[in-house]
Amino acid sequence: MKKLSVLPFLFFVSALNAQTTDDLLKEGEKKEEPAKEPAKIFNHVKVINANTTEMVGKGKMDFIVTHNFGDFAGSKGGLDNFFGLDDSKDIRIGFTVGVGKNMDLSLSRLKGFGPANHLIETSIKYRFLQQTVDNSVPFSLAFFANNTISTADTAFSQYSANAITSPIVYYPKENHFQDFGDRTSQVFQLIIAKKFGKVSLQLNPTFLTTGFVLPDDDKNIFALGGAIRFPMSNSVHIIADYFHAFRSSHSKNSQALKEVFGSDFYNALSIGVEVLTGGHVFHLNFTNSEAIAENQFLRRTLSTWTKGQFRWGFNLSRTFTLWRVKD
Repeated sequence: MKKLSVLPFLFFVSALNAQTTDDLLKEGEKKEEPAKEPAKIFNHVKVINANTTEMVGKGKMDFIVTHNFGDFAGSKGGLDNFFGLDDSKDIRIGFTVGVGKNMDLSLSRLKGFGPANHLIETSIKYRFLQQTVDNSVPFSLAFFANNTISTADTAFSQYSANAITSPIVYYPKENHFQDFGDRTSQVFQLIIAKKFGKVSLQLNPTFLTTGFVLPDDDKNIFALGGAIRFPMSNSVHIIADYFHAFRSSHSKNSQALKEVFGSDFYNALSIGVEVLTGGHVFHLNFTNSEAIAENQFLRRTLSTWTKGQFRWGFNLSRTFTLWRVKD
């Protein structure tokens, strides 16, 4: 009889112990918070001219072709030049490999714009922060750096800058290379991006340094870029970017440089449409920048929208898997 009276007590203790164990397990599960879902701010590593905080992804390779045509309108455009399609200002073929979740390495070949052309570009991009959907990380932050090398032949001929009020001044061409360092140029860029609802915004503070520049021109230039993307549908977006180069007044007002280039200097403004098509990202753009690389369009944009000197351009990219990444 005593044994039977003990059974309810043992059952109660066992139930209490099981309940306590379940509570501890639940508390442990609560402490292990799931990974925060990252926000997709842009769909590609480039807007038009601007780099983004997006990465290719570890084990993947992005193949991209970029093309800028001639002037759409103005004195060099129109029907005679088939609205710029008969001309090619710059072409770029590049490969970007995701060596890590937050690190990309790139190798590109560019036609280049101007005498210092035929460019080989190597670059690295590293992402420090990635915005999350719940905004626990409120923005994305990345760093981009590149180096370009011009393989153009060295030119020893001279430009002649004929100032009306002064004697003839002889200027070297931009490919008047005297050593290997003259062929190189570097860009250092901070990329800050945030998604507000469906709209994506970005800032690109940029520093450019060039090995060889013409007299009166700036060897070092700071620029501030900005980009925006907003959707028209799930697969179609409007994109735009702009870069303002802070040149010295001496460079901007140099009559000799204006005569050498035959133009004033302008800032690069680009507007386009982004279309997502099953593995491909296609950008159809209008831009006043002739060059594609930051190393050239920040220093040498000689066209302006107000004179019809903008051009068709496109980016076409495809991503491939190089190796499988284990979860």
